[in-house]
Amino acid sequence: TGRPKGVVVPHAALANHMAWMARHLDLTPDDRVLARTSTSFDASVWELWLPLTHGAQVCVAPTGANREPRELLSWMRRFDVTVAQFVPSHLELVLAEEAGTPPPALRAVLCGGEPLP
Repeated sequence: TGRPKGVVVPHAALANHMAWMARHLDLTPDDRVLARTSTSFDASVWELWLPLTHGAQVCVAPTGANREPRELLSWMRRFDVTVAQFVPSHLELVLAEEAGTPPPALRAVLCGGEPLP
């Protein structure tokens, strides 16, 4: 419809989901999670709350970095981002910028939001 919608998510559900993700990703206080998704999208919930609830760091991407793969990659390298989320089409652009070589600290990439190629 193009109109924002809201849903109520119980605290227990969010806490359970964050605990599951932390176990699945083996998240530690040494991790740095990339926060680049607008808070109007559900993916931003885990980008912000997962690291905050498990002692890791939130690395908030600068405004405009999403539009420029080279800038985003440079920033991810500078801050040693270890966990990131991309839609497949954006990940493809980012990897093309680096000839398929991700930043060295990056150990986990989550993909969703559209079909995988």
